[in-house]
Amino acid sequence: MNVQELVKIVNGTVLTPLVPLSREIKGGCGADLMSDVLASIKPDAVLLTGLCNIQVVRTSQMADVRAIVFVRGKMPGPETIELAAQENIPLITSPFGTFELCGRLYRAGLHSFESVIPSEEND
Repeated sequence: MNVQELVKIVNGTVLTPLVPLSREIKGGCGADLMSDVLASIKPDAVLLTGLCNIQVVRTSQMADVRAIVFVRGKMPGPETIELAAQENIPLITSPFGTFELCGRLYRAGLHSFESVIPSEEND
């Protein structure tokens, strides 16, 4: 699916109107810990998050995330929106929570792009 289709499914509002919405999304990930995103996400995914700071965009750049959806109607600040626009990463806000959004996207054919993060064994 492309970003434009994703926007419709999540009942989203695009916060970066000049960024093209034609990029293909092949999977998804829901996380608020950016260390989990870096450790587990695969490229070409959409990131669903409640975290609205600039680190979300920086992390998404490193992880080859195709779009970011802010859950529960959250709104990032102007500098986060500006950086995403500069980096051509679409930012979208949705009124739904993470659980609802994951279900909607899964039902639309998008699958998890999260890898298992190995746990550390305590000796």
